[in-house]
Amino acid sequence: MNRNVLSRRVLAGVAVAALALAGCSDNAENTDAAGGETKLSGEVKVDGSSTVAPLSEAAASIYKEEGGQAGVNVSVGTSGTGGGFEKFCKGETDISNASRPIKDAEKAACEAAGIKFKELIVANDALTVVVSKDNTWADCLTVDQLKKIWEPNSKVNNWNQVDPKFPSEPLKLFGAGTDSGTFDYFTAEINGEEGASRTDYTASENDNVTVQGVSGTKGGLGYFGFTYFEENAAKLKALKVDGGAGCVEPSLKTAQDNTYKPLSRPLFIYVSDAGAKKPQVENFVSFYIESIDDIVKEAKFVPLTEQQKGTLKSEFDALKAAV
Repeated sequence: MNRNVLSRRVLAGVAVAALALAGCSDNAENTDAAGGETKLSGEVKVDGSSTVAPLSEAAASIYKEEGGQAGVNVSVGTSGTGGGFEKFCKGETDISNASRPIKDAEKAACEAAGIKFKELIVANDALTVVVSKDNTWADCLTVDQLKKIWEPNSKVNNWNQVDPKFPSEPLKLFGAGTDSGTFDYFTAEINGEEGASRTDYTASENDNVTVQGVSGTKGGLGYFGFTYFEENAAKLKALKVDGGAGCVEPSLKTAQDNTYKPLSRPLFIYVSDAGAKKPQVENFVSFYIESIDDIVKEAKFVPLTEQQKGTLKSEFDALKAAV
């Protein structure tokens, strides 16, 4: 299922739930007199990474269909990993999607607001470097070549400056905005310092901007999560990356076994203790964890390993026990 179809399913479910919630509180439980089954209602507020959003949207969609809690409204925003943590640490959301671990400054903001949380790895990903289908000369770039392109103050603007064997073709760059966890991760792994990047490129929190820009530019180059590449593989070509052990292509296997270096990464949700105290949030996250294989498959991410799934369950159990 593509992301747009999935989003429409989620929005449809949200609209129905919103009507059902009229006059209800944000946190409510009711018992079905006939069957004794607990019926929940209220809001589950999720925001953060645009990369992780399809995963939480898939969780919300499957939860709406199979979770048996029609009165629960799960909303998923996409303000970027950094923007999501700002809201999360102000107590505005229950769950924060993140494509990188929380920073020390963000932890301090949460602590100052009295917000405790658990970091939960829910999927794996491979940051994918993409070029146009019309690019017939590049199949693999080394980390050093990527750094030469993307490092601060880089003046590389032609493919023959990357490698003299490449043709004289203008190089036009597209990539993540500075509020994105994808930007943080890419710059740290390629340029050696989080946030260190040239600025003369088309930056956006919307990965579709990169898809359209690269696919429509013969000498275009960009980067984003593996899911977006899979959805747009008919328009784009993914480059292999040589992290020192030879050229490796991004794939489900190389992301999960971490041979696609240095651009394979885990993806996270953060659940606040205040959120976990709400029955509808606890129920949704429990469903998220129990259904993680189906959710990851639906959203076309890289599945968790068995060890990661065990850790996911134990970490959320620990949060529930603490609240």
